Amino acid sequence: MTYDFDIIVIGAGPGGYVAAIRAAQLGKKVVVVESAELGGVCLNWGCIPTKALLKNAEVYASVKAAKKFGIRVDGISVDWGKNIKRSRDVAKKLSRGIDYLFKKNDVTKISARGKILDAHTVEWTDIEGKTGKISSENIILATGARAKWFPCMEPDGEKIITSKEALVLDKQPESIAIVGAGAIGVEFAYYFNTFGTKVTLIEALPNVLPIEDEEISMEIERIFKRQKINVKTQTTVDGIKKTDSGVRIKLSTGEYVDADKALIAVGVRANIENIGLEEVGVTVQSGWVKTNGFMQTSIENIYAIGDVAGSPWLAHVASTEGMVAVEHLSGLLPDEMRYDVIPGCTYCHPEVASVGITEKEAIKSMLDVKVGKFPFRALGKAATSGETDGFVKVIFDNKTGKMLGCHIVGTGATDLIAEAGLAQKIGAKDSEILNTIHAHPTLSEAIMEATADALGEAIHL
Repeated sequence: MTYDFDIIVIGAGPGGYVAAIRAAQLGKKVVVVESAELGGVCLNWGCIPTKALLKNAEVYASVKAAKKFGIRVDGISVDWGKNIKRSRDVAKKLSRGIDYLFKKNDVTKISARGKILDAHTVEWTDIEGKTGKISSENIILATGARAKWFPCMEPDGEKIITSKEALVLDKQPESIAIVGAGAIGVEFAYYFNTFGTKVTLIEALPNVLPIEDEEISMEIERIFKRQKINVKTQTTVDGIKKTDSGVRIKLSTGEYVDADKALIAVGVRANIENIGLEEVGVTVQSGWVKTNGFMQTSIENIYAIGDVAGSPWLAHVASTEGMVAVEHLSGLLPDEMRYDVIPGCTYCHPEVASVGITEKEAIKSMLDVKVGKFPFRALGKAATSGETDGFVKVIFDNKTGKMLGCHIVGTGATDLIAEAGLAQKIGAKDSEILNTIHAHPTLSEAIMEATADALGEAIHL
């Protein structure tokens, strides 16, 4: 049968656009159907603009702390409008960059919403209501996810908001309550608090960043409390009532929190509605499209990648899944997706990053492990930069010497984690990491020093 395209990609987020470009590199005729901005939520309303805002906060904090470096700065002030505008400008520039890459790689773009009609046909509908049909040998579903909430906390976009509205507030709130202390909640807590907003961070589980190693979570909570963030863990929200001045939040503890705004950051849900899944017979499980290790759905020529296919909801996971899907349908026999060596990053200050299992998970699995830690306060590079909060924690298999997990809270954590990810990917042993010469003074020495501690060979502790 003759098709219009080799591959139709529905969605142009970090999974969809990467899949499309990789497919084009492999000689495939590709079309991407996307109803919003190129780059998806990550580039336009998530990863990129939030990191721009966080950098703004970091610069502001550094200027306020300039005195300790022997630099005097008087009359510091914040232009909130420019603060927000810079974030939007960065996102728009990168989105335009994807458009350039599509043209460079001969990827066709249709600005419309896509719906699967059968295993080889997609119907598109643009903003003006115009429709059309296209066919392909394979379809890649990359429709992403959106913020979720519970019945007692429905956002209205003004007083009760999601991360999307938080990115473009025209006025800095005097106070904000953030419901959910995962990566999104923690990042916004740092951002608003740095600029002087009174922040209350509410988390139902025992720790902030609950998926991280417990020691890391406890350290971030300690630092946040020192920064005057009001952290309430093991606390749920029983209801949010809008008031004339903002919101009043009723907590499970019987307390009330009053704030200008409530930011809901309790997770995401897949964009699976009205895209033809039920009609075609693509299996959805627990709200997410079910896939195998090569990202195939229950219909073998339809693939699903990124957030729509379930956790972990990370841009780099979506991109990797996109490449695995494309290479598999192209007959290149890639390895199946591995989810045990995926780094996770939180861009608060200090940063948090991890890869592999936590110490509790190792103990629960009855593994024989050795654990090493090294504090940034004992590291020369950290001392010279004035960033001494936090530590590196490494977990090794006592029998094989292979790294099972690495957990970092501290300056540069999100960049440092790549070394640990590589070590776990290739099965590097503790002795190999220790004997790899790390330049001095650098932050990367902390991984080497933590490894030395695990082996009982620490020099600088």
